Amino acid sequence: MSPEQFLLRLEKGAPAPVYLFLGPEAFQRNACRAALLQRVLAPEERENGFTRHDLDETTLAHVLDDARSLSLFAPNRLIWVSGAEAVLPRGRASSEEENTAAGELGAYLKQPTSGTVLVLEASRYDFEGEDRAKLERVQKFYSAIPDVVELRPYTLESARRLAQDLAKDAGLQIGLSEMGLLVESLAGDASRIATEIEKLRLYTAGARKVTPDDIQRLVPNAQASTIFALVGALGRGDRKRALASLDTLIREGEYLPLALTFLATQFRLALAARDSGLKTTQQIQTKLSQQGLRVWRDRAEQVYQTVAAFPGEKLGKAIEKIYGADKALRDARPDDRVVMEELVLSLTNS
Repeated sequence: MSPEQFLLRLEKGAPAPVYLFLGPEAFQRNACRAALLQRVLAPEERENGFTRHDLDETTLAHVLDDARSLSLFAPNRLIWVSGAEAVLPRGRASSEEENTAAGELGAYLKQPTSGTVLVLEASRYDFEGEDRAKLERVQKFYSAIPDVVELRPYTLESARRLAQDLAKDAGLQIGLSEMGLLVESLAGDASRIATEIEKLRLYTAGARKVTPDDIQRLVPNAQASTIFALVGALGRGDRKRALASLDTLIREGEYLPLALTFLATQFRLALAARDSGLKTTQQIQTKLSQQGLRVWRDRAEQVYQTVAAFPGEKLGKAIEKIYGADKALRDARPDDRVVMEELVLSLTNS
């Protein structure tokens, strides 16, 4: 089930005796844990009724023995167990150990302790890529648990929707472009988005609109937002802003070849949009999404501005200059700043 489904079920009925929380997404996991804590334990019960274990430090058998234990001081209990992946044998360990642990879990599931909710958290592996096989093995081991909450990472689109909701609840004044910069600079990490929105709320006191400079000043690793500002300035042919963004990147120690990679991507998207005959921001957004390139409206607007700023053969020549800058950065002992400044000057030469 999804976190949303879990919260809905919890609101409508009693919690299950055992849950498996599967996946790395921390923001939703924290929300589910808070809701479960509130549902299972009264405020006065939480000191004695909430217990944490880590299977990197103890055994599943010990955790299950604790779950079976009754306490005079805690008629209701919530036992939260992190590191659930650690129960699987490693290296050349035989499957006998794994079968024993699975049998112990199965026995508990047949007769769980009344008033006790046990949560096993497996957050080490992701649902995609190289982690997928490892996660499937974890799922197989815990397959006896019927109530599984899948904590999948937010997509960039869903992260942006979450950020908009959080900003609205916080009374934060922030525009679409600034929201895009914030979410992209934080790589769609929901927990970090929530933290930075709160910081921006306190910084602006709700009295004014958030600016790109605010994001650059407050958000850790927000150099990425400056890279996007550089891309946007070049797309508009704004030499002054482009040089200022480049100067910011240099002062903050940004790896300039990375900035050039972002820039190359922007111009390739613009070339694809022009060759496809796309005339509006909406057409660009739709077409790129159909090709599996998920972009927001403000990013599509950047591509549109780049197409407009580099009409005809000018766009192709700009890509050639970017290619030349890339080669120059790879030369022995290049002066990265000089290479990038020359690129900015040539791209904004009207």
